[in-house]
Amino acid sequence: MISGIGVDLVDMVRFEHSLRRTPALRERLFCPGERGLAPRSLAGRFAAKEALIKALGGSDGLRWQEVEVVTDAEGAPSFSLSGGTAERVRGLGIGTVHLSITHDAGRAMAFVVAERMES
Repeated sequence: MISGIGVDLVDMVRFEHSLRRTPALRERLFCPGERGLAPRSLAGRFAAKEALIKALGGSDGLRWQEVEVVTDAEGAPSFSLSGGTAERVRGLGIGTVHLSITHDAGRAMAFVVAERMES
């Protein structure tokens, strides 16, 4: 059963400008494995994290450093959750979190579906 959905849209030029203006954002918003990626990829990952917050109904108990966007061998994105964030997701009864990210026309968009565990 679907527990929540979230979507977020990021303007890549504006996001890249923010990263240049405030270099500490890379460390604050992204896990070590994400920080070296191109701004375009970081914009998509930022959108994914924001969409996750929306799918969960808010940011209580979530930490940016505990939400990593990873890709499989085919390039499909998913979340790797740890710490209190993983505990919060489990506490909400969510067993699966689906993620899709796209880039087009200077924007990055992410869509998240949170699915409850079956009883």
